[in-house]
Amino acid sequence: MSLRTRLTLVAAAAVAIAVALASAGAYVAVRNVLRGEVDDALKARANDVRLPHRFPSPDFELLERPLLGGAPGYIQLVGADGTAVRREDAPIPLPSEGAREVAAGTRKPFLEDATVAGTHVRILTTRLAPNVAVQIARPLEEIDRTLRELAIVLALFGIGGIVLAAVLGRVVAQAALAPVRRMREVTRHVATTQDLSERLEVTGSDELSDLAADFNVMLGELERSLAAQRALVADASHELRTPLTSLRTNVELLARGAEVPADQRKAMLDDAIAQIEELTGLVGDVVELARGNRLDEAPSPVRLDELVDAEVERAARHRPHVRFETELEPSTVSASPSALGRAVANLLDNAAKWSPEDGVVEVRVRDGEVTVRDHGPGISDEDMPRVFDRFYRAPDARGLPGSGLGLAIVRQVADAHGGRVGAMRADGGGTILRLELPHTAVREATGAATV
Repeated sequence: MSLRTRLTLVAAAAVAIAVALASAGAYVAVRNVLRGEVDDALKARANDVRLPHRFPSPDFELLERPLLGGAPGYIQLVGADGTAVRREDAPIPLPSEGAREVAAGTRKPFLEDATVAGTHVRILTTRLAPNVAVQIARPLEEIDRTLRELAIVLALFGIGGIVLAAVLGRVVAQAALAPVRRMREVTRHVATTQDLSERLEVTGSDELSDLAADFNVMLGELERSLAAQRALVADASHELRTPLTSLRTNVELLARGAEVPADQRKAMLDDAIAQIEELTGLVGDVVELARGNRLDEAPSPVRLDELVDAEVERAARHRPHVRFETELEPSTVSASPSALGRAVANLLDNAAKWSPEDGVVEVRVRDGEVTVRDHGPGISDEDMPRVFDRFYRAPDARGLPGSGLGLAIVRQVADAHGGRVGAMRADGGGTILRLELPHTAVREATGAATV
């Protein structure tokens, strides 16, 4: 069942319930008014009955005659002993259950419906005098006929209202769902053509307009994500081509066997191993970037100073020609430990790569921020805006090992944690790189060390 059909049915059902309740209320109200008038007339008529001089004589009279004949009602007197008296022109007895108790004063006057001689009547039983009760009956056939006609009219109006509601509900549903229909058309177009540049026209400020705006935002994010993926594949293909070509050349030369001198074979083997390691690192970096802002593990409280200290020790073992000086203040951040460790390791590796022999890399942690400074040649003003781009390598770095993905991974980790990265030239030479994360800092004694 389509949404438009469901809305139409819901509208028709709502109108049907409203019409049914209104019709039932109107019917009950009219019925109460009509029967109330009959009850009032019966009570007024009971006051006009005059008791005969000797009961159970049937010679009772009415004090007043109704104008133009009126509706005097059908009258019967009942004694406390159950004796029923009617006038000579009233041959049909009325049901007198309870009338004796009213005559004796042990029961209050009451009104009841009954069927007498096939006629639906309303009967009032009230006390006329001690030990005498009067019963007055009025036919209800005219009222019943009026109520039946009213019920038919209300039913017809109800059916017409429901049909009209269904028609109007379908028209309203079609108009209300027009934005949804346009969204469906755009969705089908995107699914068929893979064209993520398509957008919905947003008009108004209702919920559907907000949904259309959110849909456009989603398409924009998908378009940017797809463009980033294509760029990543293109860049990775370009970067992989050079080491793969070199590796293939070495393998082909090694395949000649005895034709290659032993010393040259060893050099080519060492070169092939180095190229394989370079490819392994490049593939690992590409896979890391392909994750986007998704984290392998949920963020948890991490002592940033302790994590940086561990990464500095690891970097010092791999970069013995560089001295790491640390100033680590206790600081706690909410992060994925593995992702954050990878980002810090990349910052340290980048600083060590640009440091001269026996150079110093200064590492500082404070208030959720990691600052790494090297004393290398620094970054030119032209290269500064692009240091965190994928596969970007400054002209001076073309001869150095690396894929150009390390700092891009740092920025991706920062984005995934709601943090920021930055780079600037340092006074006196070198570069300062910063990684800042949301934190809860707990300052204690400052720890300073040299590794």
